Amino acid sequence: MAISAQAVKQLKELTNCGMMDCKRALEETNGDVDAAIKNLREKGLAKAAKKSGRIAAEGLVYTKIDEAKKVGVVVEINVETDFAAKTDRFIEFVELVANTIIDNDVADVDALKEVVPAGQTEKIADILTERIATIGENIQIRRFKRMTGNLFAYTHNGGGSIIGSMIKIEADDVDSDAVKACAKDLLLQITASAPQFVAQADVPASVIEAEKEVQLKLVQNENEQSAKPKPQNVLEKIVDGRMRKFAEEICLLDQPYVKDPNLTVAKFIASVGKNIKVVEFVRFEKGEEFRRRKTTSQQKLLQWLSNYTDIMKALSKRSGLFVLGKSSSHSNPE
Repeated sequence: MAISAQAVKQLKELTNCGMMDCKRALEETNGDVDAAIKNLREKGLAKAAKKSGRIAAEGLVYTKIDEAKKVGVVVEINVETDFAAKTDRFIEFVELVANTIIDNDVADVDALKEVVPAGQTEKIADILTERIATIGENIQIRRFKRMTGNLFAYTHNGGGSIIGSMIKIEADDVDSDAVKACAKDLLLQITASAPQFVAQADVPASVIEAEKEVQLKLVQNENEQSAKPKPQNVLEKIVDGRMRKFAEEICLLDQPYVKDPNLTVAKFIASVGKNIKVVEFVRFEKGEEFRRRKTTSQQKLLQWLSNYTDIMKALSKRSGLFVLGKSSSHSNPE
């Protein structure tokens, strides 16, 4: 049967699928719109399955606080292109996910996907699949952080980066202008300086030990190459200094305050008064998890090459092997 342009347009508005896909679906279902929607949905699901393996590193970092419930969320949802990230269908999905997390204290992304949002009849997982089909790109719910208490949030969107930050604060008068202004400044600090912990006491011992091991090896290597090697006690002091610098970089309270580098963040908070205490914070930057995995793979390769080089150097000293373009003396093995 002949399919009218009006019928095709109507189906496109209902499904957001392409004109030719809509026309083909109507032809295959003899003009039955409901059957055509089902037809497109079935085909869309097949397309979505193929698209789900493609890399999605664009998207949005979205923050929301429900003041009445004192619950907030920072969520990152990725899609393949910046163009798709700006579409209403994608933004609506991000907002739906954020609201669902606020309404449901779920443990992780897998648990979230099993939830049916308020006012919906399908689970998040099914809605996600439908959006992949209609938008035409892979979409990933990357991560989220749900927080409760006295919360403040800030989203930075500029220069191609999207950063969402949220902070939980305790204070004598948390609703005062002074506390709100302090929270805003702390959010700017977190966004700009990317601390990982509130204070040194929050840093796991494993992180400190790993960094100290790295710095010790660096100092020893620098010392070996120096014309005037330093004694061990001096090297230890150098490592201690670098560890203090490391703490300043990763701990919010130890960082130089962005608006006045002569102050630490801890001293800035003290100057405000109100017994302000930073309980916790979260900072998500769009695509950073994807970049971190890529960097980790590169670091593993570099570490393997470094280990290989060390082993070959040690062997060359013992047996006079040819290493990295240089041959050691065969007549004077150590």
